[in-house]
Amino acid sequence: MGNNQSQIVRYLAPASFLYDFAAQQYGMFSSPNMLDIHNKNLAAFSPQPYFIAGFFFPQQLFQLAWLWKLWNQQGNAAETRMMNRFAYAYALGNVCIGTWMFFWNSNNLATSNIFVTINTVAQLFYITTQLEPIDYNSTPNLLTHIVAKTFAGIGVLDLLHNTSAAFYKGIPPNSAVQIATGLGFAGATACSDWIFGGCLVYDLVALGCGQSGSWSQLLFGYAAGAAGILAAKNYFYPKWKGQQQEYSRIGEDGSFV
Repeated sequence: MGNNQSQIVRYLAPASFLYDFAAQQYGMFSSPNMLDIHNKNLAAFSPQPYFIAGFFFPQQLFQLAWLWKLWNQQGNAAETRMMNRFAYAYALGNVCIGTWMFFWNSNNLATSNIFVTINTVAQLFYITTQLEPIDYNSTPNLLTHIVAKTFAGIGVLDLLHNTSAAFYKGIPPNSAVQIATGLGFAGATACSDWIFGGCLVYDLVALGCGQSGSWSQLLFGYAAGAAGILAAKNYFYPKWKGQQQEYSRIGEDGSFV
């Protein structure tokens, strides 16, 4: 069963990557192109479009490195099993985003939103319930975390963008939406590591750059707050906790116990 699975994903994952990559080329060079559709459907969660390109270029480099590891089945049994399991969610994401492009470029945003929703929900489900603990000493493990969490992170932005453009074009965010946005990102960041949390901060900066006025300023404020939460959770709190544990090991006479 294990050998059959590895053979399937060795072809499935690269094929899905090529499909998505080809769809992205279509999206950029067709007429109208994806930027034209973006500009025709501006909404409260429309990001600065070049932030998307700025995200996808380095992400694709990580994907290629991960695909190389997957193709060659590089790693021990646990590492290859981890890559093979994620490959199905990875392929689903590529197929969804590749197909999304065709509906987006035809200005059929309601249908494109279906594929964005499937991808984002699937990736968030995977990183929160299925992904093995991170191991910074394992390259296959770390690459899997980076690819999975960046897929989910940009998926959050995709879902907010497409949903607002499809159903709330030109409608400014009311107070409830503004509060929910801040609370949602703060809560998600508080539960995140550097990788996914960093993506959420990036999402907020992209949104802030794509908006204007007080809503843009609020989004930048949310980005700063999310960055602070991320640093507190993943740097300052672990550092403080480590110091407290070290102090607890010191006896009253100053010797270690």
